Amino acid sequence: MTWAFKRQFLYATIIIGFFLAILLYFLWPYITKAPTCNDGKQNGVETGVDCGGSCARACIFEVDQLRVYWARSFKVTDGRYNTIAYIENQNKDTAIYKVKYRFRFADKDNIYIGERRGETYVPPTGKFAVFEPALNIGNGIPVYTTFEFLEQPTWVKVSREQMDQLKVFITDINLYDENTSPRLTARVTNSSLYLIPEVSVVAILYDQMGNVINVSNTFIDLLKGEQKVDINFTWPEPFTAPVIVKEIIPMYNVFLTKLK
Repeated sequence: MTWAFKRQFLYATIIIGFFLAILLYFLWPYITKAPTCNDGKQNGVETGVDCGGSCARACIFEVDQLRVYWARSFKVTDGRYNTIAYIENQNKDTAIYKVKYRFRFADKDNIYIGERRGETYVPPTGKFAVFEPALNIGNGIPVYTTFEFLEQPTWVKVSREQMDQLKVFITDINLYDENTSPRLTARVTNSSLYLIPEVSVVAILYDQMGNVINVSNTFIDLLKGEQKVDINFTWPEPFTAPVIVKEIIPMYNVFLTKLK
C-alpha cells in the first residue's frame, strides 16, 4: 500500500466519520426518545398499543362492553314520541367522551318505519340513559325500538380523586296530578366544588310490576359547585297505570367538569 493511498484512505475515513457523526446527531433524539402514549407502539408500561398502564386511554380488552338492558318509545302527543335506551357501564373508573349510536323503529307488524342517530358520552360506573325527545316518524307508531352503538368507543380513565369528589344527588321527588296532567318535581344537588355543564336529567316511571310507564327529561345549563336546582317534568296526558317507582338519572360528561 503506497503512502498516497494511505493518505486518501485516511481522508475518506475522516469524511465518512464526519457525516456519520452528523447523521447520529440528528437521529439520536429519535433513537433515545422516551415511550409516549401516542407513538403508535406498545412500549414502556403500556399493556397495549398506546393504552393501559400509565396512559389515559384504557385498552379495549381491559374493559367490559356496555350493557343495553332495553330500549323503548313512549307517546307524548299524537305523532310524537320520546325514545330511551337504558344502559349500564360496568367499568368502575373508565368513561367515554363521545360515541355514536342509532335507534331503529318498527311498527306492530315489525316493519321498519324509521331511525334516529346521535352521539352520547358515557359516564363512569353505573346505569344511565340515552334519551331522544320529540321523535316524529309521520303516521307510524313505534311499537318496537332497538338501540345499538355504531363504533368501537375509546375508553378513558377517570381519576380516583374526581370520582370521589364528583357527587350529584336527587332528592325531594314528588309526583302530582297523576290522573290528569302529571307533573314530577325533584331537587338536584351538586355537593362537590366542581362546575358541571350541560346536565341532562332523565326521569323513568315504573308500575308495581317494574314495567316502565313513561319517561321524560329536562336540562340544566350549568350546575355550580354546591348548588341546588329544582327541576320539573311534565306529561300532557294521564298515565296508563299507577306510578310506584320514580327513577331520576342525572347525566353529564365527566370530562367537561372542572373545579370552580
